[in-house]
Amino acid sequence: MTEFTDRVSDGSAVVGILGLGYVGVPLALRIVETGLKVIGFDVLEERARQLNAGESPFKHIANQQISSMIEGGFEATTDFARAGDCDALIICVPTPLNETREPDLSFVLSTMDSLKPYLRAGQMLTLESTTWPGTTAEKLLPYVEGAGLDVGTDFYLVYSPEREDPGNANYTTRTIPKIVGGHTSACLRAGEALYSKFIDRVVSVSSTQAAELVKLLENIHRSVNIGLVNEMKVVADAMGLDIFEVIDAAATKPFGFTPYYPGPGIGGHCIPIDPFYLTWKAREYGLHTRFIELAGEINNKMPQYVVDKTIRALNQTGKSLKDARVLALGIAYKRDVDDMRESPSVFVMEILRDWGAQVSYCDPNVPVFPVMREHKFDLKSEPLTSDVLASQDAVILLTDHTDFDYDLIAEHSKIVIDTRGKYRDAPTANVVRA
Repeated sequence: MTEFTDRVSDGSAVVGILGLGYVGVPLALRIVETGLKVIGFDVLEERARQLNAGESPFKHIANQQISSMIEGGFEATTDFARAGDCDALIICVPTPLNETREPDLSFVLSTMDSLKPYLRAGQMLTLESTTWPGTTAEKLLPYVEGAGLDVGTDFYLVYSPEREDPGNANYTTRTIPKIVGGHTSACLRAGEALYSKFIDRVVSVSSTQAAELVKLLENIHRSVNIGLVNEMKVVADAMGLDIFEVIDAAATKPFGFTPYYPGPGIGGHCIPIDPFYLTWKAREYGLHTRFIELAGEINNKMPQYVVDKTIRALNQTGKSLKDARVLALGIAYKRDVDDMRESPSVFVMEILRDWGAQVSYCDPNVPVFPVMREHKFDLKSEPLTSDVLASQDAVILLTDHTDFDYDLIAEHSKIVIDTRGKYRDAPTANVVRA
């Protein structure tokens, strides 16, 4: 224990980050800033090449930041044998759901398969990927013990959930408090020593299971409240009321209310997925998380609600959805990022396509529709011009990027389906709330 913490303290520790995605790269950037050496691991050769060349894979991270990280000693590799050179190993790989909406730990387990031959005494292993309570103890611990290591004595096992929010300029990896739970008290102390080196505030909890549940609670809280406000949107719209006006007025209450805003659904790497990790695990205890599942059901229905509003708006102009030209504005899951994971925009586009519409999109952050596991479109982003807008039968505002020209959109579109309340302060006759 003393040797590990001493290496962290004197800056000689080497940190390995497994998974160079939206979580791993920002984490590497921050750790390198403190002077620690970082080795990044990924199974994708192109990702390793890209980073080693000083190229950022993400819009919200500049090339200069990657170049500075390289100058600070960072290197990316696909050679997992280098894990033996690392004092700390931090796993930041995806944990999606499978086809039956059950947890898919295949990325975590394949990472552990790759690491197992190189685990050694004196190391600390952290899982940051979101998962169900018990994963660290039930899935990672056997790998460590199978390598002949004594957790808490000569090896340290920790869970510390990622809290990245891509594109959020108000909070950084350094300033977002870090939850840390250890398999033993010695593991916890090792985790505290490492994370306090590069995070301003470390919040310790009693176990890895508690830390795993903290992450799920954070995202279930958001899912449930977004589900509530999405349902309120539908009710308010039926009554001819503007839900955004109602929310903004309610938000003036200085206590007991937190504003959440509706949209075309929910997206990203956490909110649409993480709640179902808990619903799956709860069944092991004979429990049914009805509240959580209801919120998910409401949120999953919102893309269809947007399409229904589009159909009704087209009908008012004497146009059917079949063969209608429909432009999706913004297909990333949130404003000003290029992250497409679980984006509700894609689900809206798929419904439109399945019902016969001619679908196109405009998103300056996503110039070409990416290869995705569950979705396929052979499309490139259309330019946002008056001619393109005027050629569409309907334009659906799905992601409200700040660099869209909203006056141009309203002026030249026949119909604008506004799912983000962008035009609530200056409504025009061709704007339809959705």
